[in-house]
Amino acid sequence: MCGIAGWLDQNRDLGAEHELLMSMSQTLARRGPDEHGEYIRRHAALLHRRLSVIDPEGGQQPMSTLYEGEKYTIVYNGELYNTDELRRELEAVGFGFGTHSDTEVLLKAYCYYGEKCAEKLNGIFAFAVYEEGANRLFLCRDRVGVKPLFYHQYRGGLLFGSEIKAILKSGMVAPVVTEEGLYELFFLGPARTAGNGIFKDIDELLPGEYAVYEDGKLSKTRYYRLTAHEHEDDEAQTIEKVRFLLTDAIERQLVSDVPMCFFLSGGLDSSIICQTASNFRKRNKLPNIDTYSVEYTDNRKYFERSLFQPNADYEYIGMMVQSCQARHHEVILDNERVADALYPSVDARDLPGYVDIDSSLLLFCKEIKKRFTVALSGECADELWGGYPWYHNHDILFEDCFPWSREQAIRRQVLKAGVLPRGEEYVRQRYLDTIKETDYLKSDSKVDRRMREMFRLNFYWFMQCLLERKDRCSMYSGLEVRVPFCDLRLVDYAYNMPWELKAYGGREKGIIRKAFEDILPREIVYRKKSPYPKTHNPVYMQICCERVRELLNDKSRRINTLLSREGIEDIMEHPDRLSSPWYGQLMRAPQIMAYLIQLDHWLESYHVRIEI
Repeated sequence: MCGIAGWLDQNRDLGAEHELLMSMSQTLARRGPDEHGEYIRRHAALLHRRLSVIDPEGGQQPMSTLYEGEKYTIVYNGELYNTDELRRELEAVGFGFGTHSDTEVLLKAYCYYGEKCAEKLNGIFAFAVYEEGANRLFLCRDRVGVKPLFYHQYRGGLLFGSEIKAILKSGMVAPVVTEEGLYELFFLGPARTAGNGIFKDIDELLPGEYAVYEDGKLSKTRYYRLTAHEHEDDEAQTIEKVRFLLTDAIERQLVSDVPMCFFLSGGLDSSIICQTASNFRKRNKLPNIDTYSVEYTDNRKYFERSLFQPNADYEYIGMMVQSCQARHHEVILDNERVADALYPSVDARDLPGYVDIDSSLLLFCKEIKKRFTVALSGECADELWGGYPWYHNHDILFEDCFPWSREQAIRRQVLKAGVLPRGEEYVRQRYLDTIKETDYLKSDSKVDRRMREMFRLNFYWFMQCLLERKDRCSMYSGLEVRVPFCDLRLVDYAYNMPWELKAYGGREKGIIRKAFEDILPREIVYRKKSPYPKTHNPVYMQICCERVRELLNDKSRRINTLLSREGIEDIMEHPDRLSSPWYGQLMRAPQIMAYLIQLDHWLESYHVRIEI
């Protein structure tokens, strides 16, 4: 994985802007700590920061090639999981290869197939290809949205980057947030509308979208959408295919020229990945796998069961370590460190995020990076395979709203009276905009129609929030995290699977459980879904409340023009009165306080100007 950025401007001599370009590149150094490279011409610049994973000697970027009289240059962030198939296809039409890197395969695939190359790629990626003679730029993002690609278009030019900070560093766009951006932050956050960069005039390519910039114009194309098809496999075939597709996705992602490890929570998803990888290693007489889990100081003492978190992880982790014969490493996080890491996790994301769910992952990845460069994680299984309670509780399922943020009252409570008056209306419209694009079959039952809508809501909202978290918090330490459940073949198969099969046996992720029941301990197969571990220690709430009171008492903090002290104090004094979380399953009173801390830090450290 890497960091990429670029700039095209017909009216500016970028060749004379070397210092500024290097400053932009430096903002991405954490994503690619191993090497940097630049391609700079008078009116075009491509910048690359490399994390070496495949072919360290031959995969340097920017990478250029000549084809039919044109010079093509690529900067690329990601991994292709069908590299070998693409290479053979290109060799069959006469291409030769001088490296083992997927970068060269991707570049030559674009030379030959042009824009249509996007439809041939299986992987996680964001890349740009510049055609020097034509002065034409191609930008592309993977179908699922695992890798980010932001851009800013202005009269006469275009900037792009893996992270917003690279674009801001150019000085061509100011750190401004408008009323729309505040609606995103206060009424949808930590999620955001697909393509919305929160900062004024900064956008992001959608998952499954590519763009061409030529003659001062940017044209965008959706090359991938969730599309309804008949599910033609019977029960036995479905179980077999799910097992094949997921096993194949995991094994394809075990390729690495640097040390690799595995996230292990003791839940179904990470356990399948770890056991499959362990079995693969044993078949090929390779060393046992290394696994990592996260825990918090005194969490076992303070853990409380709930509908969303029915049991703790540690007993199940022990079962899987024994089953996989893994070398296991437990990272125990101190609660004050988790609170302190709220600030760099904003810097990693360039936005307020998933609070301690982000900051703990940031610290976790920092520890893993001391020994490993690549990790595999079970992210996104719940969104695609019906793992969350809102898929199974029909009272929630058929509510006409975002299921992870059903009430706006708590969000309204933290704001002063009259501030952001259209918040509820804004959320409602974003919800309607999402479900209206759902693709159905005429034969779909009422439940299957709603499940398609729920799939789409999860895919473009909840899942994107988690993928953004995973990318920024891991890449902040130069750790590449792969997500096998996001294989595009699994996405398409899951979207079109009837609910009674997906929820096999009446269970969340029932078909996944059935497909892998013979390789896992029975306790793991039938364990109830449990979310990412968070701290239950009351000291964390105390720390966050103290810091919120400090910022409320500081009249110079611009966030105080928006916040209601009375409403916030009520949450701090009566946390048990919250009828539902702020967001998802994990953002309750401590996390609401942490979110306000992150908002304040973002406004101040990014020198954000509010325009309302």
